[in-house]
Amino acid sequence: MDFRSLGISDELLEGLDAMNIRKPTPIQQQAIPAALEGRDLIACAQTGTGKTAAFLLPLIDVITGYKPKEEGSIRALVVVPTRELALQIDQQMQAIAYFTPITSIPLYGGSDGAGFDQQKQALTGGVEVVIATPGKLMSHLNLGYVPLKGVEFLVLDEADRMMDMGFIDDINRIITFLPKDRQTLMFSATMPPAIRELSKRILHDPVEITIALSKPAEGVDQQAYVIFDMQKAAILEHILNTNEATSIVIFAGRKVEVKNLNRYLQKKGFNARGMHSDLEQSEREEVMLAFRNRRLRILVATDVVSRGIDIDDIDLVINYDVPRDPEDYVHRVGRTARASRKGTAITFVNEKEMREFGRIESLIGYEVKKMPLPEAIGRGPAYAPTARVDRGGNGNGHRRKGGGRRSGSGGRR
Repeated sequence: MDFRSLGISDELLEGLDAMNIRKPTPIQQQAIPAALEGRDLIACAQTGTGKTAAFLLPLIDVITGYKPKEEGSIRALVVVPTRELALQIDQQMQAIAYFTPITSIPLYGGSDGAGFDQQKQALTGGVEVVIATPGKLMSHLNLGYVPLKGVEFLVLDEADRMMDMGFIDDINRIITFLPKDRQTLMFSATMPPAIRELSKRILHDPVEITIALSKPAEGVDQQAYVIFDMQKAAILEHILNTNEATSIVIFAGRKVEVKNLNRYLQKKGFNARGMHSDLEQSEREEVMLAFRNRRLRILVATDVVSRGIDIDDIDLVINYDVPRDPEDYVHRVGRTARASRKGTAITFVNEKEMREFGRIESLIGYEVKKMPLPEAIGRGPAYAPTARVDRGGNGNGHRRKGGGRRSGSGGRR
């Protein structure tokens, strides 16, 4: 199957050809025809399956195919959880729609007053597609000048992540500004009850699509170090000094840990920068540009980056902690070995995280190989993913002296 057989326009085919995109992915094969028929859609698909193009292609095709109901009105609204994702979708939109006259704008937090005024001017002057984070969109909506009466398409992307980030009230409020006569497309990596309930309220007779969670690519060499928490900083330094990878992402669960790790690595002389929500947008873009251009070797980030960056040539992913959600492990590991390349993913599993890592192994269907610790670092705990863990001890029912304070990274999770 090719894109022409899906029924999209020649202008979009030309854009896809320029991007060297030849064959639709499974989510695109199922979603595009349904969307072109005007059906509402709920799709369970993770990052990396091609879901962005699955909603952009039919959206652009329909918008460029006939005149709007109201001149100067916004015709499509795409709501996303993070500014990184808003920028990424807008960039892909510009590439796909290069040979069409369609206009778009991303709305996200972190901009100064001048940036806000520019967004206001674009919204009131006429833009066809708005890609926005909920908070920033509400800031404009509350001022009363956003023309949403002509919206024909609403897309909620990564709906589960927006729920996790506490945006449900904003989403419900945004929907009150939209016409009831619209087409709604909802995409989510997981389908918890809250998402099901939301879909029942805002979708009409939707087509349901489920793309099974992909296992980590065969090109990923997955490894795990079973260690005590106090050994994490030492094994991290050992890996960074001995591994030849030139593009490395280190994931940590919380932004305070990202900040601590970044300070620690810079103090040790590593070329590292942190990516977290406290950075200004200009700083975030500067960090990402440096990382893409290989001027920055190490990016330390939270899980926001695991779903929000699109870089194909990351050599090494390090999970400084075990993600709470097994599916987040797949997202993190999926940042390497993309586009049929090779890559390595290393996870640190401390005595409190064995059960969570066991759930990950159950999800992906095999055991991740456990690596021996360097002699200088000492012995770690025995791996026992089904054992009941004493949260105050070392996994064997004994407390460590000093309370198990982490070396180097500065504090507990």
